[in-house]
Amino acid sequence: ETRTCVNSARTPQPRGTLRGMSLPFASIVCALIAALLFACASVAQQSAASAVPEDAALMTTLLRSPRWWAGFVGDGGGYAMQAVALALGSVLVVQPLLVTALLFALPLSAKFSGYRLSRTTWALAVALAVALAIFLVVGDPTEGNIDAPFREWVVPLGILLAVVAVAAAAGMSKIDPGWRALLLGGAGGILYGVAVAFTKYVVELVPRGLWAVLSSWQAWALVAAGLVGVYLQQRGFQVGPLSASLPALTIAEPLAAVFLGMTVLDERLRVSGPGLVVVGCAVAVMLVATIGLSRSQAQRTSDTTATSPVSS
Repeated sequence: ETRTCVNSARTPQPRGTLRGMSLPFASIVCALIAALLFACASVAQQSAASAVPEDAALMTTLLRSPRWWAGFVGDGGGYAMQAVALALGSVLVVQPLLVTALLFALPLSAKFSGYRLSRTTWALAVALAVALAIFLVVGDPTEGNIDAPFREWVVPLGILLAVVAVAAAAGMSKIDPGWRALLLGGAGGILYGVAVAFTKYVVELVPRGLWAVLSSWQAWALVAAGLVGVYLQQRGFQVGPLSASLPALTIAEPLAAVFLGMTVLDERLRVSGPGLVVVGCAVAVMLVATIGLSRSQAQRTSDTTATSPVSS
């Protein structure tokens, strides 16, 4: 049975309500909780991964770290809340909200590392939050078709996997640690976005039983993307500061999910004319703010390392 967008067929609600703007309140709440859990998990896991020498077995060492496991549990909780949010709302609603994980992670990282966020960092964080709000309200995203046939996935998935391969290869090379962390974080984020695009379909299969899930190629693609994404994320945490890898990971995940949502799942932004310009500017601000946060925090980390013998 082909699923189609049903938002436009629902009974109109007053424009002053979240439902009237086609933004399910429960989905938004679940997505924000997921973002907070992902932020806590990232801070814990980066702290554990950064202590592992590059010549050591990364995952073997991390599996013996209680701090890393605490982050892993946080990731699990975040993913569960993300799945609930996706079951209640569109990929184009949920994924941009998960970018707020960066806004939670920066002050958490600052608190545990013993430094204060600069005005520039807060300004960039606010700009990112405002851009997200504009994207959601003006774009007014719809739900789409979650069970697209395999042939429609081939080209979009091939494009994303090629980008992941190039970014991962560059991230494994001997270049500046900050850029390595950024590239590895971005590659991991893209794979998380791929996993998210499959999540809605797999969630729909759960009521049909375990065999329905295990016999679907989407479930195995989700697992593969998630596992490789976790490895690349941990490598990014290992080779550079959280401020270099997390912004790239955070922005790459929703962009990859939105790309698949629009090219494969037939999700759309209900906007035209000047609204398209506004949405385009909002996306541009999201990208610029995310990169700016990464670079300003990386500079802070470099300055701290130069003046202190202890690295957080």
